[in-house]
Formats: sequence, C-alpha cells, structure tokens
Amino acid sequence: MIGRVKTLEEREISRAVIRRLPRYYRYLGELLENGVERISSNDLSKRMKVTASQIRQDLNNFGGFGQQGVGYSTEVLQQEIGKLIFPESNLRAVLVGTGNMGIPIANFVSKETEGIDLIGLFDNDNALVGNHLIGFEIQPISRIENFCKENSVDVIIVCTDRQTAEDIAPEIIKTGVKGIWNFSHFDFSLFDHSLIVENVHLRDNLMALSYRVTHNDEKDTLQQG
Repeated sequence: MIGRVKTLEEREISRAVIRRLPRYYRYLGELLENGVERISSNDLSKRMKVTASQIRQDLNNFGGFGQQGVGYSTEVLQQEIGKLIFPESNLRAVLVGTGNMGIPIANFVSKETEGIDLIGLFDNDNALVGNHLIGFEIQPISRIENFCKENSVDVIIVCTDRQTAEDIAPEIIKTGVKGIWNFSHFDFSLFDHSLIVENVHLRDNLMALSYRVTHNDEKDTLQQG
C-alpha cells in the first residue's frame, strides 16, 4: 500500500535527499519508457549506483510508496515523486542575460523542463533590448521589478557574468521573487539571506572533471549519474 505522501513542510528533509529526488524521477521515467512496470529498491539501486537501503530511507521520508516483497509501481512512484518536486501550478520565471549563456538556457527552460513557465526575458545591454528571442521581446532591467510583481514571478534565472550580476542584484532583490537559478558567480545571499538560490558553477564542474580524468577517479560517477 502507498502511504500518505508527507509534504516537505511536515518534515525537515535533508538537502541531500531533496537533490536525489530529480534523479529518481528521471530514472523512473526511463524505466517507464522501456516498459518496466514494477521495480524493487535493489534493482533501482543497481541502475542508480546508490544502495537499496539509501533508496528506502529516502522514500520513507515521504511515506514509503512501496510494499515489501512486491516493490514499487514504476508509474505510481514517479507520479508521487513528481508531486513532491513540482508545484500544483507551474512556477513562473523570467531570465536575465540573453547572451551566449542565456540563449541556450532560455531555449531549454521553454521547451525541455517541467513545472516552470518562462514568461519574460531581460537584459542590461541596450544593443539586445528590443530584440526578440523564443517569442519574447527582451526588456530592460529597469522594468523587471514591476514585471515580476505584476505577473507573480517566482523565480529569476540569472545568466550573466559575475560583475553584471552584482550590478543588477539590487534590482533583482526588489522584485521579491522566492528563488534564483544562478549561472553567474555572484553570491546573491549577500543581499538577501532569505532567498532560495541554486548555483550552477560550470567552471567548477569542469575543474572537477579535469581532476577526475587526470587521476583516473571513477568513484564519484556512481553518485552523480
């Protein structure tokens, strides 16, 4: 029997567990595409390269979902994890920085993601303001506060260099958004400790890859895949 799904608000869930939820969701989606209707924690652990006990502990944080000796319904488990990850109504997002980094991210968010709607693009480069990208007119940063408040924006995606992010940080903070997906190297928590920020440091990832290739380190692949 599937237990009642506990919300994240009902229990303090570690960040490590939260970060594993998208991996579960992704792997279960791949299993469904391959026609796998049921999966045990042991079989899932072999695919994900984490222990079966870790999987059971993670899922027990939210009510369990499985039945001993029977395993998990792949479809139901993915649906229940999806309820944990995605809000009832999609988050609304705008993207700042429509240069070399921002263009592919804007395309990705608008076409390849679940649970989030991209509704606006902004830039502080006058040469780009007024241009159109993926159906949106690029607006100046000076408009971002009013736009976010008028359209109940939840998330800002920052695709600028560090200095630009620092320069526009006051404008971003004034929007009152809940979260930032940050591709710059600027620390937005310096301005507002209450912000939920997910930092993406591509250079750090590349340096980690360089180390692992240089030292023939395969272990971490088991945790990241």
